[in-house]
Amino acid sequence: MERAPRMLSLALLLGLLPVQAFAAPRGPVEVKLDAPMVSPKPMRVRLWLPPGYRAGSAARYPTLYINDGQDMEAVGLQATLDDLYRHRLIKPMIVVAIDMPQDRMAGYGLSDRAKGVSVVAPTKYGAVGANAQAYSQWLADNLVPYVDAHWQTRRNADSRWLLGWSLGAINAFSVGWQYPQIFGRTGAFSPSFWLSTDSSDARAVQATRIAHALVETTPPPSRSRFFFAAGDAEEKGDRDGDGIIDVIDDVLDLMQGWTGDDGRVHKGLKQLGYSIDIDYATKPDASAAVFYRLPGGEHNQKSWARMLPAFLLWLNPSSK
Repeated sequence: MERAPRMLSLALLLGLLPVQAFAAPRGPVEVKLDAPMVSPKPMRVRLWLPPGYRAGSAARYPTLYINDGQDMEAVGLQATLDDLYRHRLIKPMIVVAIDMPQDRMAGYGLSDRAKGVSVVAPTKYGAVGANAQAYSQWLADNLVPYVDAHWQTRRNADSRWLLGWSLGAINAFSVGWQYPQIFGRTGAFSPSFWLSTDSSDARAVQATRIAHALVETTPPPSRSRFFFAAGDAEEKGDRDGDGIIDVIDDVLDLMQGWTGDDGRVHKGLKQLGYSIDIDYATKPDASAAVFYRLPGGEHNQKSWARMLPAFLLWLNPSSK
């Protein structure tokens, strides 16, 4: 991934952030798959095949899986791919977009793979993640083998990746962290890292954030790589009073570690041996975990569309 920083700078020079369409859109391939533990109705999955894809050829492609597949038009996936392919900034890949589960709040969230259970977060909106274990297991054990059996994929973790935003992002991180033999790289835009096991007050939320506990208490996947992104105008909340909005603070805590009210130092990715870059937007490097901060970015599809080119350049840059 050493070429990613230079590719990102080139993309900025070419005006690819935000994206503009240069090529005529091409329709995806659509399938519907049963997922009885996840949804009462078949799950819609759409695949964007790369230019030059030919069934039966010797070529094999890396695969990017994306949660919230119903948002692909809103985040401009096709236009982004067309731009980057046109300028030969990324290598060809297969994109597999999975529509959200019928009960999105139940399906997206965190799970404990070792125990085979969901880790439920009580929130003011209701419980989140009650069915996260079933969704995560279906994704890894059913969808991935199906795609590998029907399309020309590279069947290894280094060539299989996962992306999500908001609740879909915290689910993507949970899956990427706990299924490193399936997914080698994970992207999380505006991740809901505020999900906690105790939401009684701000201090309780800060102390019981589930994703942070996952990082601190489970074996780290040493070969995995992570791309985090958030906008600096997503919210105004600042539960710990440090002058940094929560969505960004939660990401930085997970990457750098953090100190609780009791003075206890909690481990983040840095303490686990990951190289980190917390300023990837302006000083990109080849760290194992990077944070892309989007100026003016909000918690919506328009901002996630602006994050997407930088993520794809980090993920699969061209060797030209």
